[in-house]
Amino acid sequence: MSNTILQYFGNISRTVLTLSEGLAVTTSYLFRKPVTIQYPDRTPKPLAQMLPKRSRGILELDSDLCTGCTLCMKQCPIDCIDIEIVKDETTKLRSLSKFDINIGKCMFCGICVEACQAQALHHSNEFEGGMKDINRLTLKFINQPKPVAKLKKDEPIEAKPLGSLIRPLLQEPWTSGAGSQIPLITQTHPASPATTNESQSEKQAQTQQDTDK
Repeated sequence: MSNTILQYFGNISRTVLTLSEGLAVTTSYLFRKPVTIQYPDRTPKPLAQMLPKRSRGILELDSDLCTGCTLCMKQCPIDCIDIEIVKDETTKLRSLSKFDINIGKCMFCGICVEACQAQALHHSNEFEGGMKDINRLTLKFINQPKPVAKLKKDEPIEAKPLGSLIRPLLQEPWTSGAGSQIPLITQTHPASPATTNESQSEKQAQTQQDTDK
């Protein structure tokens, strides 16, 4: 009998002890400075500026440094980069006519960045690229043909500020064209045959009543 009572109170004491150990960890956070960030409306500065420098955000291209070697397109394992090079038959100069990156397909592996010897392609700190129109996930960095860069071997490369090239392409992501709102697409389901027949019968009955009057 005494052993049963001791075991009973022993179980209670162990329960209280283990519960207090678990709550001690939780209670300690009441007296610590919060480490969480209330994204996106309570950050001290834009979150893109708070990320590490080597964060793998949305790809951006510095067309002034691109030599048109297309190594990035060839190395991309999922073909999210599309480049077109045109050659002027008169001047024999090569120009970039197209440099598109589909960020909807990009898996941010960084292989294309490592393959770019001119350091024209790199990851930015921008990651908020939500679009209402899926076609806008393809970012077009070349609007008109542009001569490829000719970099000298020992020439220093002047990189533009991180994110300055991609940010204009991501402005107003929820609009299409010249600031016009994209209309919502509402699906309409065709009426069933039974519903259609009932509607026709009601119309015929109404017509008959109007005739009798």
